[in-house]
Order: sequence, then C-alpha cells, then structure tokens
Amino acid sequence: MAISYNKLWKLLIDRKMSKADLRRAAGIAPNTMTKLNRDEEVTLETLGKICGVLGVNIGDIVDLLPQV
Repeated sequence: MAISYNKLWKLLIDRKMSKADLRRAAGIAPNTMTKLNRDEEVTLETLGKICGVLGVNIGDIVDLLPQV
C-alpha cells in the first residue's frame, strides 16, 4: 500500500495554516515532517497529534492507495 497525505495539505490550505505552523502546534520533529512531505510512513502517534490539532479523523488526512 502507498500512502498519500494530499488530504492533509489541502486541509492546511483551506485553514490558511502553514506546514511549519502545524509542525509547531503538533510538536512534530522536522525529520517527521520531511517523511510526511515525501508520503512516507509515520507513526500513529504522529497522525493522532495532527488530528488533535486540526480536530479531524485520520481518514480526513491520509489516503491508502493500492500499489499497481
């Protein structure tokens, strides 16, 4: 399965929030933010922090895509 965080980036745009603002608010390490930017796997704890800051569920920020 491939992961896409496109929903997260669109949500940040809609809320006029930068990636740096999200990183600071959620207490995410810079290297973890790099993983998100590259659509790489991060921990559920990290996704939970992001969801808590934004007030959404995991399905609102992550898509699992079938690999071809």
